[in-house]
Amino acid sequence: MQGGIRKVGVIGAGQMGSGIAHVAALAGLDVVINDINEERVQSGLATINGNLSRQVQKGSVTDEARHAALARITGSPDMAALSQCDLVIEAATENEEVKRKIFQNVTRTLKPEALLATNTSSISITRLGAATDRPEQFIGIHFMNPVPVMQLVEIIRGIATDDNTFNLSRDFVQALGKTVTMSEDFPAFIVNRILLPMINEAIYTLYEGVGTVEAIDTAMRLGANHPMGPLQLADFIGLDTCLSIMQVLHDGLADSKYRPCPLLVKYVEAGWLGRKTKRGFYDYRGEKPIPTR
Repeated sequence: MQGGIRKVGVIGAGQMGSGIAHVAALAGLDVVINDINEERVQSGLATINGNLSRQVQKGSVTDEARHAALARITGSPDMAALSQCDLVIEAATENEEVKRKIFQNVTRTLKPEALLATNTSSISITRLGAATDRPEQFIGIHFMNPVPVMQLVEIIRGIATDDNTFNLSRDFVQALGKTVTMSEDFPAFIVNRILLPMINEAIYTLYEGVGTVEAIDTAMRLGANHPMGPLQLADFIGLDTCLSIMQVLHDGLADSKYRPCPLLVKYVEAGWLGRKTKRGFYDYRGEKPIPTR
């Protein structure tokens, strides 16, 4: 692709998608953000504006840069709006069937040379790439949450990903001011292969009555110098996402040490998914989060 990546499409206007669009626009790239309806697109654009405004207040971004970034972002519920993008990044829910359907739909509109990427945090890049018309131009670009704050991006090649796709993707991520780490295409890659079993073990510790929510989180904050406790972090990530990643690890590696904790399953079945639903291991409906166990 001559001239590299200049226009980026993002499918999914939620927390991850809006964050990716935010950093890409701030880096001077044109961005198209897509979601299933206009309400979600507008919500994503409002999130980006709010996060940029906070950066202005903190002094990390000028107001001029905020306005320039917002001017580079357009939004549409129509995938045809992605037709001129050099790179399209899928940032939908962590569900393989949903992602496959998105790829089947979007590839009908993309130009032949466009790269296609997924922000999946755990699912096989090789398998997702095989569901597209361009496995050689397909790659995993896994941003960390929250995208504007977190420095790391994992890049994961599928078995068919060619060198040009990898090189362009690496250059794109570095142009955003992020640090690249390369992971092999195994379930959950590097960060979540290590992080999610730790969170799952913390939930087992709660499930087995070893400690309360508050005791477990305090122990890991002060005893291991973690910035937040594992149960607080699980609520931030989303308990449904945590469960999905543990299921990918358990299915993909066939090892009982990755079995999702039954308490995690119970919380997800209750719809207590963490901060986004106001209840998880903490109840967020009041002025201050209160442990639910």
